[in-house]
Amino acid sequence: MSGTMSGFKILITGNSGTGKTTLARKLAESYSLSHLDLDELAWLPIEPPQRRLVADSLVEIEAFAGQHSSWVMEGCYTDLLGAIAPKATHLIWLNYPVDICIKHAQYRPWEPHKYSSPAAQNKNLQMLLDWIQSYPIRRDECSQHQHQQLFDQFIGQKIMLEHPNELGAVII
Repeated sequence: MSGTMSGFKILITGNSGTGKTTLARKLAESYSLSHLDLDELAWLPIEPPQRRLVADSLVEIEAFAGQHSSWVMEGCYTDLLGAIAPKATHLIWLNYPVDICIKHAQYRPWEPHKYSSPAAQNKNLQMLLDWIQSYPIRRDECSQHQHQQLFDQFIGQKIMLEHPNELGAVII
């Protein structure tokens, strides 16, 4: 199905390995939405990885939102998503079991926009798997706890999916 979703502003969140980027790309392509992967704005381009100042990321997010009438933004950062949430019309929370996220991360293709090589990506795999595993118990801006708060407080249309086989329910 293709077409436009004029005026739709969609946020997608969830643990690493849920398929936020894949879903966002499909929605962007199918419905002519501009797509913003928050990973590209949340981190400084240095090794080891280090978060950018939230204020600097928010300037770019606001600029993106101001330049596009219809968009999809995805990421796990509630400090960024929460700031743009009042402008969003929809929220999708991919709240999958940790074991599914781990499996997805283990088979994740090389992400050249994040890593200089497949080897560099694989070097960080165990760190990513440990981080994914801690999703239900962490309390940071990328935790299940914070995603639940974002979901509960969001006033637009929202849906929580608890398994990839529910993706067909994403009818906006």
